[in-house]
Amino acid sequence: MNRPDTIRLATLPTPFEPLSRLADALGRTGPAPSIWMKRDDCTGFAGGGNKARKLEYLVADALKHGADTLVTLGAIQSNHARQTAAAAARHGLGCVLLLTDSVTNRSEAYRTNGNWLLDRIFGAQVRLLAAGEDSSAVAAETLTALSAQGRTPYLIPVGGSNALGSLAYRDAFLELAAQAESQNCTLDRIVLPTGSGGTHAGILAGVEAAGLPCRVHGISVSRPSEQAQAIVSGLVRDMAALEGRQHSKATEPAIDDSQIGPGYGQPTAAMVEAVELVARTEGILLDPVYTGKAMAGLISRVRSGAFAPGETVIFWHTGGAPGLFAYPEAFIG
Repeated sequence: MNRPDTIRLATLPTPFEPLSRLADALGRTGPAPSIWMKRDDCTGFAGGGNKARKLEYLVADALKHGADTLVTLGAIQSNHARQTAAAAARHGLGCVLLLTDSVTNRSEAYRTNGNWLLDRIFGAQVRLLAAGEDSSAVAAETLTALSAQGRTPYLIPVGGSNALGSLAYRDAFLELAAQAESQNCTLDRIVLPTGSGGTHAGILAGVEAAGLPCRVHGISVSRPSEQAQAIVSGLVRDMAALEGRQHSKATEPAIDDSQIGPGYGQPTAAMVEAVELVARTEGILLDPVYTGKAMAGLISRVRSGAFAPGETVIFWHTGGAPGLFAYPEAFIG
């Protein structure tokens, strides 16, 4: 099996550390498991985050195909768009971001600060799409227009979540497994945010590759669990097909959709509590769209007794802290 080409963007391995003060705080209301964090907020590239790992595969493929412009899609405060813009700048490529104004009732900061501001600083060309506009059609039109101008565009899907990008998180799980072994830490459960699905799918593939009995719990930030499960399962199959290997009939992805609240990117009281609790016990910043809601899901499960006190639960921090600056009203009450 040939390994796809990669470039280097992220500073790896990212830290793996215990959250003992958070566990103590949650233990005041009942027995809490041991809680650790895999810190992909510390990938070090363009403000950090999980997309740096995926872009190592995706930008390498773009360069292999002679691309001179990266095109991708997302919401206005997309962490993926920010890191794609930076990766394009790092390699002297053009970058077109197709960002949908899909999150309603936000303050002016949502459209001027956070990732939006950083996209501009990295030099990306940003096209704003209205809510409900067909982003796939706009992407196709954009690729055609760029080609007509004599450019060679390369389309990266939302979140970098295709089979190629997802491979990065199989690698990442194997990185975590080695760190856990060196620290005599068992990997009983992993909790992570599930959005476009590539990170979740890659971690599932990593668990299978490592042969470990680790259970992976996705906390959906945007879709009902059935839809999210279908996306993650499809990506796991696509990864196997990409590498020409047999897809095993693995357990259906476990995804909890109870933390979505009013919708993608919409704050919830549980998210605010989670962000503030982790900041005030561990000095670590989560984000309001992904990791804040995923941590709210972890906290809810600890409080309900879903995790046994003797278990070790790993929270996979996928980054996104620049998004906090787009949500000041959620934290200033």
